[in-house]
Amino acid sequence: MGDWGRQLAMSYLYLGIVLFFTAHVVAAMRSRGPGNLREKIGYGPYMGLFSLVSGSGLALMIWGYGQARIDPTNILFWTSPEWTRHIVLAIMPISLILLVSAYVPTGHIKKCVKHPMLAAVKIWAAAHLIYNGDLASVLLFGSFLAYAVFSRIMAKRRGDNGPAISKASVKGDLIAIILGLGFYVVTVLWLHTLLI
Repeated sequence: MGDWGRQLAMSYLYLGIVLFFTAHVVAAMRSRGPGNLREKIGYGPYMGLFSLVSGSGLALMIWGYGQARIDPTNILFWTSPEWTRHIVLAIMPISLILLVSAYVPTGHIKKCVKHPMLAAVKIWAAAHLIYNGDLASVLLFGSFLAYAVFSRIMAKRRGDNGPAISKASVKGDLIAIILGLGFYVVTVLWLHTLLI
């Protein structure tokens, strides 16, 4: 990849980060009153715009990161020992179980963690920062980690303390564990290589 190609790859990564997190920060900071953007333009158009901007940002991040990461001139801040890779592999099932638990019926995991998707993102990002010390990785995973921390703070300020139910279902936990571990296996064997 030439100098122009490297700059373009990093530009795509930067643009993707800006688009994706701008959409999410605006959503996290939205007011609950009648003056918020969702009220002004309507739920359908708001979700369409949010999906378009964040989806475009995600696609640009994935492509830009993949290209920038394989560039031999990518700045390296630290080199992690090879054994830290095993730490990442050990931590990732927890992240994926938490991620799934955010979208299935509320179990004890979801009720205890309160915001399992944000916890999953924090674990995923921190785990990958342990092993990847290059500029592209620090930008990508550092952005996700910072956003997840910010979003959790904003949720707390809004008074959003997670699922507002008194009972938790073991069924929700079982679904989260089975699907999370299944997604982990698929990611390790196939999806990670396909995307990155």
